[in-house]
Amino acid sequence: MRAAIRLLALPVIAAALSVGAAQAAGFSCRETPIIRSNATLASLSTKVAQGQQLSILAIGSSSTEGVGASAKDKTYPARLQALLGRSWPKSQIEIVNAGIGGETAPQTLLRLKTALAQRSFDLVIWQVGTNDAVRGGDLDAFKAMVADGIATVREAGPALAILDPQFFPTVREPQRYGTYVETIGEIARREAVPVFGRYAAMREWHQFDAEAFKAALSTDGFHMSDAGYDCLARDMANAMAGMASPARPVVAASR
Repeated sequence: MRAAIRLLALPVIAAALSVGAAQAAGFSCRETPIIRSNATLASLSTKVAQGQQLSILAIGSSSTEGVGASAKDKTYPARLQALLGRSWPKSQIEIVNAGIGGETAPQTLLRLKTALAQRSFDLVIWQVGTNDAVRGGDLDAFKAMVADGIATVREAGPALAILDPQFFPTVREPQRYGTYVETIGEIARREAVPVFGRYAAMREWHQFDAEAFKAALSTDGFHMSDAGYDCLARDMANAMAGMASPARPVVAASR
């Protein structure tokens, strides 16, 4: 599932959003192999092939809600919906944005259970772990909550993919933060759940060009910007097209 890395030009970020905010011009979205496992979304293949409607629940905290984006249509769920509509033009794609900023895993898990009891979805994208990693806490309890969430989604019936925490250069305790990222990956591998490796992808963007990477983050240096959310959505859409149609080559979404 690893696609070749390509350079995809993004519009130039023209100016800082506020005084003292270093939003670098010329940020390029580098297509990144964001799925780092052999897990698939095969359950979506038939619906995609038949052009059926797809309902997707995107649930999580601030980066699902879209904190840092300039408008609702610049959030990653909104951009992902638009991009999947291009990849799967016969299907009507609905992505419900159920992000609430500041939540930790226990809070989101409760809402996830409620959402799945209220209506059916074809896919759940669960963004989990960022605030837990920033704040720290009982890692064993966190592991149990992630496992509980996976079991909850499976019992309800939708396919599941996890979106792990974002990378940002100013993380105060990188070792602890990284442990949470690794923990999510370990549980997901054990349960054969695909993970969108946002942390690794964003770290790759940063390593490629640390100055330009500033434009992928909002003015707080933590949440993603319009450019960052768009790049994330492109990587996710590209990966989902491949996971739902494993025999089809993965290609970059057109601009």
